[in-house]
Amino acid sequence: MMMIPRKRNFDIFDTFFDDPFFEGGKRKHQDIMKTDIKEKDGNYILEIDVPGYNKENIQIELENGYLTVTAKANNVVDEEKDGYIYKERYVGECSRSFYAGENIKEEDVKANFKNGTLVLTFPKEETKQIENKKIITIE
Repeated sequence: MMMIPRKRNFDIFDTFFDDPFFEGGKRKHQDIMKTDIKEKDGNYILEIDVPGYNKENIQIELENGYLTVTAKANNVVDEEKDGYIYKERYVGECSRSFYAGENIKEEDVKANFKNGTLVLTFPKEETKQIENKKIITIE
């Protein structure tokens, strides 16, 4: 049996997932952090999928009312040295931002990570009341 060497510029797997059957092509890194948002007991609850990431590689920042979740996967391997002929797992960094409200503070946000799902809970900010229209008389 003869093994055909892999060509770096073309591989059958490079285009396999571009088929429309796979919803339009290769996954983009922003598709990695699928998020469900629900409202319960005056709080917002964000359930963010971050499979394959360790808790230590996930960072949550709060700035100007925005919560930003960043996850880093740095399990870089030398494909040829480690025997891989094709590697599809994502390596790098991805992030998502969510507007939480201007009055949300760091201590208001609770975070929990279990089985590849990050759960963030924070209070729902009160919506600003819009004043009734006032008419000014022209003299």
